[in-house]
Amino acid sequence: MTSVATETEVTIRVDDQEVAVPEGATILDACDAAGVDTPTICYGPTLTPVNVCRVCVVELDGSRALVPSCSRPAEEGMVVHTDSERVRHSRKMVLEFLATGVDVSQADELGQWAEHYGADPDRYVPGGETMNEPVRVQDNLYIRDYDKCVLCYRCVEACGDDAQHTYAISVAGRGFGARISTEFDVTLPDSACVYCGNCVAVCPTNALQFKTEFDLRQADDWRPEDQTVTQTVCSYCGVGCNLELHVQDNQIVKCTSPDDHDVTKGNLCIKGRFGWNYV
Repeated sequence: MTSVATETEVTIRVDDQEVAVPEGATILDACDAAGVDTPTICYGPTLTPVNVCRVCVVELDGSRALVPSCSRPAEEGMVVHTDSERVRHSRKMVLEFLATGVDVSQADELGQWAEHYGADPDRYVPGGETMNEPVRVQDNLYIRDYDKCVLCYRCVEACGDDAQHTYAISVAGRGFGARISTEFDVTLPDSACVYCGNCVAVCPTNALQFKTEFDLRQADDWRPEDQTVTQTVCSYCGVGCNLELHVQDNQIVKCTSPDDHDVTKGNLCIKGRFGWNYV
């Protein structure tokens, strides 16, 4: 008789609810299993946690400091509190600090969490204080708006080990001058960038966005509520990448890919991401 290997589980308590998750899962995984919605910025389901935003922190019995739920492995017997006063205060301040130096007007999810926690960035810097840099428009594919960048590292991870392995971008500078940059700040065509657009796909604040979306927003005609999304298969090669075509007024305005698709995991090449103008 052949024995069947079973997955080892650990049981932890999340807000007075016992949850069993596979060994190696994170506290965030346990929160998801418990039906607890947790704010995240630097975390992405297809990316390696980098622990830079600290908005997903939770309170752990026996721990002096709040811990990042996206990267802390769940351990047997843990007792986690996701909505204590300490957690709420920490998350509120993180969201406030971000909004004092970054334009988060197009970061819809952050805006919802800021409202949820009662974040008020104006109590630090009325109106905020951004880098006030012109939007970088290199070509007709995507734009870079540094005033919207929260340095979450998602684009760096997607360009590196987690997806593309191109390593065209990284963080340059220190303090308020830190930014995502190509090597020696060269233009995109002179860098290692292959225009896959995977950085655009993972950006949570629209600091990176399709040029088509940017143009429509500039014309005050970006209407996601009127858009339809059609899933199809890329026609360029035989890999079978899934595409999500966003259509407004019978025109494709951008192309994404589902994170849960076995082939793409949200990633595409330049042809799949941007090569739909022939339609």
